[in-house]
Amino acid sequence: MTPPSADPEDRRRIVRDSLGVGLATGTYGVSFGAVSVASGLDVLQTCALSLLMFTGASQFALVGVLASGGAPFSGALTALLLGTRNTLYGLRLAGLLGWTGPRRLGAAHLVIDESTAMSVTRRTREGARTGFLTTGVSIFVLWNLFTLLGAVAGTAIGDPRTYGLDAAVGAAFLALLWPRLQERRNLAVALLAAVVALGAVPVTAAGVPVLVAGGVALLAGLLLRSRSTP
Repeated sequence: MTPPSADPEDRRRIVRDSLGVGLATGTYGVSFGAVSVASGLDVLQTCALSLLMFTGASQFALVGVLASGGAPFSGALTALLLGTRNTLYGLRLAGLLGWTGPRRLGAAHLVIDESTAMSVTRRTREGARTGFLTTGVSIFVLWNLFTLLGAVAGTAIGDPRTYGLDAAVGAAFLALLWPRLQERRNLAVALLAAVVALGAVPVTAAGVPVLVAGGVALLAGLLLRSRSTP
C-alpha cells in the first residue's frame, strides 16, 4: 500500500464513480420492496430487512423462498449461505482500510459486493476508504429509501407479479453472477449447480434446492481449485 494520496482530481473521480454505482444499485431497492410485500411480508418487516440485513442477494433469497412456500428457516439458511461471501470480503478489507474499534464496526455493515469492488482496486488507502464509504453510504441510503417506496407501491397496486416484477429475483441473481461466468470453470460449476437444483425441485420442499445447489457449487469450486493449485 502506497502512502495516502492527496490528489483532488483522483478523489473527485473516485467519488463520481462511486456515486454512479450507488445510484444504479440503490434505486434497485424498489424491486425488492415490491417483491417482498408480494411474498407476504408487511412494509415494516420489508424495511427492517433492508435496514438490518442490507445485502441484496440474501434479501432476495429470503423473500424468494417465502414466496415459493418455503419455511422461514430454509429462507434464513439460504440467505446466510449467500451472505458468507461478505465474510471473505471483510477479511480482505480489514487490512486495506485500516480502521479499528467503532469505525471498523460501523464499516462492517457496509461490506457488500459494490463497496468492496470500489475499494479493492484503489492504489492508496485514502482512495480505498473514499470508494468504500461513498459507495456503501450512498447505496445504504438509496436502497432503504427505495425499499420503502417499493413496499408502499406494492401494497397499493396489489400483487406485483401481475406486472412481471417477480422476475426481478431471478434477474438479480443472474446479474450478480453474470460477470463471474466468463471463466469456464465458474460456468461449469454454475451449470452443475443448476442441474442439481432442478433435479431436487420435484422431491424436496421449497428452498431446499437452493441450499443443495449452493453446497454442490461450493464443493465443486473447492475441488476444482485444489486441482488447479500446483
